[in-house]
Amino acid sequence: MAGAKPPPPRADRRLALPPGQRLLALLWLALACAGLFLTYGVQTDWAFALQHRGAKLAAMAMVAYAVGVSTVLFHSITHNRILTPAIMGFDALYLLLQTALAYAFGMQAVSAFNPTLKFAAETLLMVLMAWLLFRSLFTGAVRSLHLMLLVGVVMGVLFRALTGLMLRLIDPNQFGSLQDRFFASFNLMATHLLWSAALVLLGVTLWLWRMRRNFDVIALGRDMAISLGVDYPRQVMQILLCIAILVSISTALVGPVTFLGLLAANLAYQLMGDMRHRYSLPAAVLVGCIALLGGQLLLEHGLGFNAALSTVIELLGGVVFLVLLLRSKGQ
Repeated sequence: MAGAKPPPPRADRRLALPPGQRLLALLWLALACAGLFLTYGVQTDWAFALQHRGAKLAAMAMVAYAVGVSTVLFHSITHNRILTPAIMGFDALYLLLQTALAYAFGMQAVSAFNPTLKFAAETLLMVLMAWLLFRSLFTGAVRSLHLMLLVGVVMGVLFRALTGLMLRLIDPNQFGSLQDRFFASFNLMATHLLWSAALVLLGVTLWLWRMRRNFDVIALGRDMAISLGVDYPRQVMQILLCIAILVSISTALVGPVTFLGLLAANLAYQLMGDMRHRYSLPAAVLVGCIALLGGQLLLEHGLGFNAALSTVIELLGGVVFLVLLLRSKGQ
């Protein structure tokens, strides 16, 4: 028929999958990684192996959820795909709290604390510090998100400087025990905090679910969001508080992970081809799960623990960061 368009090439048809089908494919891939992680290479009692690996699987899934959601939402309110919540100094504040406790009470006393109460107190303190920072900036005469980011960078530098100072004053024996908490480890995760972290994660999820209809509007910018009837300062402050809680959860479980969220979020954007949060949020979580579970499975059974998963992820995330930085400079 004259004027009829030729059918698209087969490669184009593959790329033309709707976001929902791409998300479903990511879900099946994540479930496959989870199944292999639980069952591959089990040579001992299945009940013990599944219990041990199940706890690690749950911790990795919660870390992927917390990091993925916090990074995508942070990108939406800052309108910048290069930044991560780490720029606000949240992870530096958590490490400062750990160092201050060890400096004040000693590692033996800190180890004797109830881990659930300690986790709750640290999370509440992080939320309080974040609330004081955000409230002073969003309710003052100058309501600038860029000013808040600048203050976050300065506070992060201050927190790291105070942490370094206390580390120089602390007992050398305690320093060795404390230093292990400063680096992410997916082999020695705080699985004893799973139930506490899961409850907090559920509360944050319900809080964000109530605001879900405003995410796409907030991503349009302050002026557009206000013109569409969104209470922009209040909504952004609530999202930032949720981000602070999510960062505290992931840091408490495995330690500070700087580039995992950047890697998961930007891969999710590329795979979905749709910036709407109904697709980008679950896609970032699933990409994070695939990266953690698949990477840990490959390192355990393929490389025999000759490399640390956190190091590989930080390396890949750093490469993605440089690519995004060079691309934005070119634009």
